[in-house]
Amino acid sequence: MPRIAGTDIPPDKPIVVSLTYIYGIGKTLSGKTLEALNIDKNLRAKELHEDQLSTLGAYIEKNYVIEGSLRRQDNQNISLLRNIGSYRGLRHRMGLPVRGQRTSTNARTRKGKRRTVAGKKGTEKVK
Repeated sequence: MPRIAGTDIPPDKPIVVSLTYIYGIGKTLSGKTLEALNIDKNLRAKELHEDQLSTLGAYIEKNYVIEGSLRRQDNQNISLLRNIGSYRGLRHRMGLPVRGQRTSTNARTRKGKRRTVAGKKGTEKVK
């Protein structure tokens, strides 16, 4: 199994797809990288030579922020939003949707499993 930038990439898939297994590299970035290095996009990852793998790894490490450093950068950005008390930071802190989605219905992924409020449905008004 070929290893690039500390990530095992699947050997039986085309290299353009295999590179997307690296955090921070999508399909577009993968295609641009292979184009810059003159590597055929349809080659399987196991068909690449060692020198091609090493140049590919070096190119990715040099030109892109990937894997651990990208995850660290994302976490630092979120913690900054939390610390300055911005609206987005508060939404992150409360575990609610950050980008303006509705929460009266939906948003189960962020809010978690439903919690029933006792006595809400069966209460009668006292006159």
